[in-house]
Amino acid sequence: MAVEPRKPETRVLAIASHVVYGHVGNTMAAFVMQVLGFEVAALNTVNYSNHLGYKQSKGTKTSADEIKDIYAGLKQSYLTDFDVLLSGYAPSAEAVAAVGAIGRDLALSASTRPGSFFWILDPVMGDEGRLYVNENVVPAYKSLLRDADLILPNQFEVELLSDVKITSMSDLVDAIARLHSDHRIPHVVVTSVRFNPSSTTISVVGSSARVDASPRLFRIDVPALDCFFSGTGDMFAALTVVRLREAVSEAGLSGTKSWRSPDEIDATGLPLARATEHVLESMHTILEKTKIQRDTELAKMGGPQGALTKDSEKRLHLRKTKAAEVRLVQNLDDLRLPGTKFKACAISEGEDWNAAKLPRPTNNST
Repeated sequence: MAVEPRKPETRVLAIASHVVYGHVGNTMAAFVMQVLGFEVAALNTVNYSNHLGYKQSKGTKTSADEIKDIYAGLKQSYLTDFDVLLSGYAPSAEAVAAVGAIGRDLALSASTRPGSFFWILDPVMGDEGRLYVNENVVPAYKSLLRDADLILPNQFEVELLSDVKITSMSDLVDAIARLHSDHRIPHVVVTSVRFNPSSTTISVVGSSARVDASPRLFRIDVPALDCFFSGTGDMFAALTVVRLREAVSEAGLSGTKSWRSPDEIDATGLPLARATEHVLESMHTILEKTKIQRDTELAKMGGPQGALTKDSEKRLHLRKTKAAEVRLVQNLDDLRLPGTKFKACAISEGEDWNAAKLPRPTNNST
């Protein structure tokens, strides 16, 4: 019988969006981390009725001054003893700067205790070649890179941060190497990597830098699912907080600045690689089950040739989007007890990598 790994006591400040309905932003991240045993304080950067995948919502954005004020309230009551900062969507460049000030303040407070504070930055800016924030948000995020311990950009976002156009694995390797060397970022994980839109797999590529800032690169391929989900980046980030904290503790690196591994540890032996394997196990299983439930729900509505086709285009979109909400609460065991299908594979700089050279997932992967 599988046993849930023991987790170090951890307090997280999660700064991200909030929605009333569904699982996106802190509504996703805070829940995931709390279910897995972490204490979470959620500072919400927006308060919306629902996520923007519905193409309509009501609610308000949190201003930079309000973000600063809320943090000041925590600080005046000595409530900032956080082990981890997880920062996600911020609605403006000013809000990004406010989050950066919080991260720097927390890091400064922990500066005499190496490893006691870790900042995971998810630079939410856009996807698939399209920005969904103002252009001035990009330089705002770039200004934070030297302060973060781990960044979690997707393929498009890593292009924006590294100024490298990415059309191949070698381009991506170059971009990650630049982030390590130019911005001194200890750890990078790039999500949603896909160079061919028709590919049946999606990759996650990560790296932990050596002392000389050279990368130790790994890659994990997972089967692509023919469904659009919202909140998956937030789920990935939240699970990374938990699984990386576990892996670092097991490796005895909790007292090391930025949780850096010794240079002799190879790519697949990194705590970051081990953590990412577990993250993807949980995510892929839950998203597979969500897709099955979505398809069942849509079939009950009449299917593609039935009643659904009689609805207005807007109503049809709303129903499909609702049906694809991630089934998180129904699948808590998959959060707590990830499987062992996916394994990281090392990437060498200058090597021409492709999916055919990677180890195939085992144990009922589709």
